[in-house]
Amino acid sequence: APSRPLRPAGGSMSVVEHVREMAAAGLHSNVRLLSGLLLTMSGNNPELFSPSQKYQLLVYHADSLFHDKEYRNAVSKYTMALQQKKALSKTSKVRPSTGNAASTPQSQCLPSEIEVKYKMAECYTMLKQDKDAIAILDGIPSRQRTPKINMMLANLYKKAGQERSSVTSYKEVLRQCPLALDAILGLLSLSVKGAEVASMTINIIQSIPNLDWLSVWIKAYAFVHTGDNTRAINTICSLEKKSLLRDNVDLLGSLADLYFRAGDNKNSILKFEQAQMLDPYLIKGMDVYGYLLAREGRLEDVENLGCRLFNISDQHAEPWVVSGCHSFYSKRYSRALYLGAKAIQLNSNSVQALLLKGAALRNMGRVQEAIIHFREAIRLAPCRLDCYEGLIECYLASNSIREAMVMANNVYKTLGANAQTLTLLATVCLEDPVTQEKAKTLLDKALTQRPDYIKAVVKKAELLSREQKYEDGIALLRNALANQSDCVLHRILGDFLVAVNEYQEAMDQYSIALSLDPNDQKSLEGLQKMEKEESPTDATQEEDVDDMEGSGEEGDLEGSDSEAAQWADQEQWFGMQ
Repeated sequence: APSRPLRPAGGSMSVVEHVREMAAAGLHSNVRLLSGLLLTMSGNNPELFSPSQKYQLLVYHADSLFHDKEYRNAVSKYTMALQQKKALSKTSKVRPSTGNAASTPQSQCLPSEIEVKYKMAECYTMLKQDKDAIAILDGIPSRQRTPKINMMLANLYKKAGQERSSVTSYKEVLRQCPLALDAILGLLSLSVKGAEVASMTINIIQSIPNLDWLSVWIKAYAFVHTGDNTRAINTICSLEKKSLLRDNVDLLGSLADLYFRAGDNKNSILKFEQAQMLDPYLIKGMDVYGYLLAREGRLEDVENLGCRLFNISDQHAEPWVVSGCHSFYSKRYSRALYLGAKAIQLNSNSVQALLLKGAALRNMGRVQEAIIHFREAIRLAPCRLDCYEGLIECYLASNSIREAMVMANNVYKTLGANAQTLTLLATVCLEDPVTQEKAKTLLDKALTQRPDYIKAVVKKAELLSREQKYEDGIALLRNALANQSDCVLHRILGDFLVAVNEYQEAMDQYSIALSLDPNDQKSLEGLQKMEKEESPTDATQEEDVDDMEGSGEEGDLEGSDSEAAQWADQEQWFGMQ
């Protein structure tokens, strides 16, 4: 009889127990084959296995599918398993024992129903069906929720914008595991006060030696999430100086990111390099690092970084973003768009990917689509100024000066009056003839706070060139270049020197600019123009100093993209999920 090997005599193991042992041993491919065959046998002869055995087979089979990344199939098998479990609960209520002595110990090692629901939620998140994931976890009574269920729920709620529920779930994680640092970061990102979060960990800090740094760590990230970059940098530096936490890659990465947010690109690059030397497999933050290198015109370094990151993992957004930055700054916008979309597909929370895709769309003239991406970036990173800059550039590109002004004023109010927000507001004021004087006042304030802030220097130079105050401009630029070297500043200085007929020094400045960024088109044009004619006419001067902004990409939208056709058939990547 076919049923004989499935109901062993004496103390030997049943076939289901063999499946369980293989699952526990991590033999997933073996479990998948055997459980698949046994489930077919069960379908053809329902009497072959008890309801609890069928439940186990379905769960182990689903687990092996999950392991093979076949999430949709796994979900369907987990669902069948839960239905089987329901039937099992009903039958066990009616008749507690079937007379089979083995059934009692067996019921004790049944796979947990809660674990099955967690696995289903994992499948749903992989399938980008967050609503279904929330629904299945929500159905678990709160008393039965394990820390990992609360953590997953908190992250899902946060993503869905359900902030109150998210806070409750993160707090629950901390109640169960007071050293869950990512849950702490989750709470701080949802505007829970640092002091309140610290109070939830105070007992553990006092009871365990060498944990006194934790309250300072919480304080540092509270500053990060309120956008107070200066105090965040100082606090993390104080942690980093403590001998026990020196050379911590996470802290260095946070520092690099903070310097970047504060507009201090030089220190940001230094910290990223330091972190990378300590951990050659570092991926986190490398998208920002690649972007900074690309902005500085170090495209060869960007290409090398991209290749290195792809070797580490192509399942993260960062390598795709770095590669996209290389394409963007090589003016291959279609390719940058495709790579940005691929990065978003891998991680829909990647702010850098959204900014890359938004910038590519903007430069391809698809401003309305770009706006959607910048808004999503702002939602994910409300303290990052570059997200607002991208959106404001879109508004200015579509002549929506009013919207740009409203947005710049909001940023100024929410992030406070610092050199960056003052400059951003001034940038918008420069677009409107009525607010030129206001722009001047704002830029002077910004430069008083930070005389070396490049964006403020560039905008002030733009203003001086409009007023034809070239001598003032030259003094401003020489002062800014005293402690730093920047391609755009050298190029603008070259433009100003041409305007006052200092041709030889102008050529030197253009050459320095090109040595810093060999791809800087405008410096090249300046140099070529001077080589062609010894003394340029007034008309060319005007044209030269008119547009100071460093990006200068907008002019060559058409025709610059030799790869447009090649990437056109990749349109399916372009939509956001």
